[in-house]
Amino acid sequence: MRMPEPNRQQPDGQIVIRGARTHNLKNIDLTLPQERLIIVTGVSGSGKSSLAFDTVYAEGQRRYVESLSAYARQFLERMEKPDVDRIEGICPAIAIRQKNSVRNPRSTVGTTTEIYDYLRLLFARVGRTICRGCGVEVTRETPEAVAGRLAALPDGTRLLVGFVHAVDASAVAAALDGLRRKGFGRLHVDGRAVSFDDLDPEALAGSDALQVVVDRIRAAAAARPRLTEAIETAYQEGGGNAFAVEVGGAEPARHEFSERFECRPCGMAYEEPQPTLFSFNSPFGACPTCHGFGNVIELDMRLVVPDETKSIAQGAVEPWTKPHYRSHLADLKRAARRRDIRMTVPWSELSDEERRFVIEGDGAGYDGIRGFFSALERKKYKVHVRVFLSRYRGYRACADCGGTRLRREARDVRVGGRTIDEIAGFTVAAACRFFEDLTLSAKETAIAERVIREIRRRVGFLSGVGLDYLTLDRLSSTLSGGEAQRINLATSLGSSLVGTLYVLDEPSIGLHPRDNERLIRILGQLRDQGNTVLVVEHDADMIRASDYVVDLGLGAGTRGGRVVYAGGLDGLSRETTSLTAKYLRGDLAIPIPAARRRRLPNSQALRVRGAAEHNLKGIDVEIPLNMLTCVTGVSGSGKSTLVHDVMYAAVKRAKGAWEKRVGAHDGIDGVELLNDVVLVDQTPIGRTPRSNPVTYLKAFDPIRELFAATRAARARGFSPSHFSFNVPGGRCDACEGEGEVRVEMQFLADVFMPCEQCDGKRFKPQVLEVTWRGLRVDEVLD
Repeated sequence: MRMPEPNRQQPDGQIVIRGARTHNLKNIDLTLPQERLIIVTGVSGSGKSSLAFDTVYAEGQRRYVESLSAYARQFLERMEKPDVDRIEGICPAIAIRQKNSVRNPRSTVGTTTEIYDYLRLLFARVGRTICRGCGVEVTRETPEAVAGRLAALPDGTRLLVGFVHAVDASAVAAALDGLRRKGFGRLHVDGRAVSFDDLDPEALAGSDALQVVVDRIRAAAAARPRLTEAIETAYQEGGGNAFAVEVGGAEPARHEFSERFECRPCGMAYEEPQPTLFSFNSPFGACPTCHGFGNVIELDMRLVVPDETKSIAQGAVEPWTKPHYRSHLADLKRAARRRDIRMTVPWSELSDEERRFVIEGDGAGYDGIRGFFSALERKKYKVHVRVFLSRYRGYRACADCGGTRLRREARDVRVGGRTIDEIAGFTVAAACRFFEDLTLSAKETAIAERVIREIRRRVGFLSGVGLDYLTLDRLSSTLSGGEAQRINLATSLGSSLVGTLYVLDEPSIGLHPRDNERLIRILGQLRDQGNTVLVVEHDADMIRASDYVVDLGLGAGTRGGRVVYAGGLDGLSRETTSLTAKYLRGDLAIPIPAARRRRLPNSQALRVRGAAEHNLKGIDVEIPLNMLTCVTGVSGSGKSTLVHDVMYAAVKRAKGAWEKRVGAHDGIDGVELLNDVVLVDQTPIGRTPRSNPVTYLKAFDPIRELFAATRAARARGFSPSHFSFNVPGGRCDACEGEGEVRVEMQFLADVFMPCEQCDGKRFKPQVLEVTWRGLRVDEVLD
């Protein structure tokens, strides 16, 4: 692979680290060049993250936050000082981790990268509102625009410009007096202007509207200012409406105008485009039904009838298999006998009429599934009823906005023939093509040029980090850790910050080799903007593209934490003690198995039919059992969708351990050959500050039982729970088993001090008096 040539110019400054001892770092000294692409590598557990994140990033972030006012610091993340003697030349730091921490259900790829903000501005400035009734563009008829149209009539055309004045039929005379006091003196009657003095009040009796003439003008270019003034007056007095009548011809021609933003032929009013109209985070722009979420929670029949291969008699209606609600199944069976509903055929083979009867009921004693849940809704003040209802509810696309999240008026505005929700539904690659091909008028281009340039730039960054396949309306919460990291990387490029330290955690994980070169190029651009880029990485291509390499080792844990090599790539290739260098030179390599398991004909397999979730195209997949199978493909090809959303969820559902939605597929065969299915992903396993490997693996349970079985423990009446730091009894009451106490420092970073009561040992003194083979329980944990 051809790599971009690194910038070899001498750095302007250095980051000097002295005496770093965070975690397993062995009091290391290190000097890093600024404005360079620096790779920190080494075996897993050698201290890479401890150096990059827990030392360099932590100190950079801490110093930046502490440079702010005390008022501002209380709103920002506070970090404790890393265990290091000194760090010099540190820059404000930004960490881009392999972690998706976004939980906001409104956040999307477009909003995270601010592309959607620029889209809203684009549509507000140059968007064209199209009438949903007749398809005509809706415009606001300003006095200047109306005057221009009237002035363009043939020279000398006689015009009566006026407005319609609503009156009470019994008070026409009083209305005329009021108009006379305002300076008006003529009405339009039967195609001509008639003075108030020449009017017959009796002839106007019973009228509910008077057509008041503001001015009589002959059309000409020079009359445009006078026309503008007359239309302004007509708008002001006529509630935003005006008219102009051509007189003197064979048949008077009437023109009507409105300064309101509405379609004149249809009489339908529209909202004038503004940025908040296109925001689903604003009550003004959000769909009033789903409040900008794009979906609503309601009864999900796929959860009510999870297995369509079962018949009603076999318990296809899952909630009625519960002992408490079996009486409703009996009601259904009685009603079904009266209506000849088939009870012994699979649910999938019932006719639409039969299903409708089961779901909706007959209104004559049988209320149906919906009636059953409606009755439960009235009892949801009870906790167990709410829990029961939640098991059968699911998200469905909002019927009013179709999942677009926006109100109807926002979806009437178009740019380049597309609405904003259509553009948000584009993939990054499609959005690139759309904005490259977008053609606007000269006036629109002058208005929107900078906005479009910024959109193209940010979309290009997303494409550059290998995310062409993501749609702009993809929920941020559904992204993998690697995708979230690359989106944050693209956002950082878009922000154009300089003099910043960026720390990244293995950005090449989950990235197909096809996209690796593009990622390296993006990191190079970030560096060339004047930033220092520090990357924890194992990838050989990334290491070869670096300006500076720090190799930690030699081993992991207590055997790691030392700097094996720090310098350019050429020097690393000559390093004899570095394990990384040996793999780069080819001295060591992962051996490819000489012999592989061969799949026998007609061997057992798990078969998925018609998988069609997300971008899967109704595929059939066969996974052989008792073999190691690898599912691979370019980023966004559907690997996680197939394995996680379809296969894993379907097997779990078949085993009765999955109540969530299963990815779309026709069927799955071979589930009976499996005892269980386990998903191992990158989700953090710890849920509490006390969680550690020995508790997560349940290995601490037998350890506690060993201590509880000792003679000293039995004499004191200790049970296994006394040797747990998670429950009261044997744990230290002061620190609640955490071993340290947090000291609130108001605006400064909180300080964690060893507990004075237990001296960091987590347990009460009497518990620590119990030993097993000479070891206390805290010593076993250490």
